[in-house]
Amino acid sequence: MRGMTQHLTTGERVAWYRHRRGLSQDVLAGLVGRTADWLGKAENNRIELDRLSVIRALAHALDVSIGDLIGEPTLLEWSKDSGRRTVPALREALMDYRLLTPLLGAPVDGEPPTLEALRSDVAEVWNAYQGSRYGFAARALPPLLADALLAVRVCSGDERDEANGLLAMTYQGAAMVLGKLGENELAWIAADRGLAAAQLSGNNVITGSLFRSVTHCLLSTGRFETAAQLVTDAAGLLEPGLADATPDYLSVYGTLFLTGSMAAARAEDRATTQEFLREAENAAARLGADANHMWTAFGPTNVSIHRVATAGELGDMQIAAEIGPQVDTSGLPVERRVRHNLEVARALSAWNRTDDALAAVLEAEQLAPEQVRHHYMSRDLVLGWVRGTRGRPTRPIADLAERLRVV
Repeated sequence: MRGMTQHLTTGERVAWYRHRRGLSQDVLAGLVGRTADWLGKAENNRIELDRLSVIRALAHALDVSIGDLIGEPTLLEWSKDSGRRTVPALREALMDYRLLTPLLGAPVDGEPPTLEALRSDVAEVWNAYQGSRYGFAARALPPLLADALLAVRVCSGDERDEANGLLAMTYQGAAMVLGKLGENELAWIAADRGLAAAQLSGNNVITGSLFRSVTHCLLSTGRFETAAQLVTDAAGLLEPGLADATPDYLSVYGTLFLTGSMAAARAEDRATTQEFLREAENAAARLGADANHMWTAFGPTNVSIHRVATAGELGDMQIAAEIGPQVDTSGLPVERRVRHNLEVARALSAWNRTDDALAAVLEAEQLAPEQVRHHYMSRDLVLGWVRGTRGRPTRPIADLAERLRVV
């Protein structure tokens, strides 16, 4: 079905599905609390469907998914809805000053989303990220940011605290996706705003989650020592809550140390790397099993994954090559499984086990071709194999190089 609508705008997709359902503009407009004139303008691209709550209502009325209406572009694919790439669309959402303060009197278009709907939309974006569906997440984030900011404006009391927490998680989702796109400055803006919203929520679990996002941003810009210090400072802030910590709290706390272990390893600080891994291991032991609280994929397996990754960063490729293939990641989200495969491939390649390394990359590509295609590690590996081969590379390597567009 999506193949038939892939070149349509969101408004045109609404019209396509409406015709397929046999609904008139009057009927569909009534189902979503709008006028037929408004729907006609939306279907003809005279007004932009830029609120996820509105798109959700249309999808529900048409009995399709949100993805059916907004499409699931690949990373950096042209956005047919606006003629812009997904990165500028996210940039504009982050830079739209009208959404940041009610003082400027930005108009409220339609009913604000309910917190229940907002929770569902935030979860959908995070699940897409963990499923390595970065194109869908990037497309959904701009309207979701608008909805979350509106919810903060209209809610009060405890509901406003929750709305701020959901806004923080939306910003964190944006920061994670932008990090995958290599947009480090935009990721920093998103993480910074997310941390501010998290503090307004009064929720230490969400605040801890945003500290992890800020740490990722510092890592991506090469500020390894600063990132490691932030982990130490943030952990000190969270430590008082460990006595009666919930699974969410333990997962965020432990994952913070996993991020810190990567920072310390890249700073070539072996002692701090091992200290952070031990702290994460203790939190995982308290949690008792792998889980995905707060979209952390935290547990004993993720600790093992980071032991492999930090060994690779520290140059201990033999250790990474020995223990990496033994880690069973089948119960983790796709994003984590693919990243581990690439770490294993790097270690195997360093020991001239090119066939095994290639198999690990190909397995990762089957799981998430989009993630593999755009990850620096897979591209560096394949480029190294191509250049290091006397004569022509083998057909599997040549084919992979072509798919990754490194030759």
